[in-house]
Amino acid sequence: MSNFSIKAVDLSKYFGRRLIFKNLNFEFENCGIMGISGANGSGKSTLVKIIAGIISPSSGKIIHSNGESEIIYEKLHNYIGFVSPYLVLYEEFSAWENLEYFAEIRDVKFNREKIEYLLNKLLLFDRKGDMVKTYSSGMKQRLKFIFALMHSPMFVILDEPTSNLDSAGKDAVFQIIEEESKSSIVIIASNEESDLKLCSKEIKLEDFKNSK
Repeated sequence: MSNFSIKAVDLSKYFGRRLIFKNLNFEFENCGIMGISGANGSGKSTLVKIIAGIISPSSGKIIHSNGESEIIYEKLHNYIGFVSPYLVLYEEFSAWENLEYFAEIRDVKFNREKIEYLLNKLLLFDRKGDMVKTYSSGMKQRLKFIFALMHSPMFVILDEPTSNLDSAGKDAVFQIIEEESKSSIVIIASNEESDLKLCSKEIKLEDFKNSK
């Protein structure tokens, strides 16, 4: 069981004068799956980027903790795994070379056993030596899960996790999400009903649009 927790305190975000969300508070700890829902353009990706420390809120704060110790943003990458449509892979490298390279630049252990397990579970093992430019969009999406999970993070953020996936790909991803949620916090940002069904708790961004 993880001791990781995440807390949002009076979180608000504006782009210029446009309100994205306001006065958002939540706390999630230990393990399980939390959903962030909303229509396209509602701010789901903005919120997960704030949670991941990629961008800053206009006001309020996000607190990440491991037990009683608060984690500074400079160290957050050691604890977090992130999947999103806007993450870029190196097309001229094989999947395996991509994984080796990212492990090196992130300074995380290249756990061959864990990576081979994930390649099998996500239906990519037989294509691990092929250049990523030969992959379909769904295969690239599944490969991103391996990048996110290969260092066994305590906290996993999934932004539109089933984007570009067929039925077999979705089933494989759902199994992985269920497995990870037993020992980690998983946040899913999506407007897909099948994704949100996995969640025990849900933040509906439309509830935080009131500018008053």
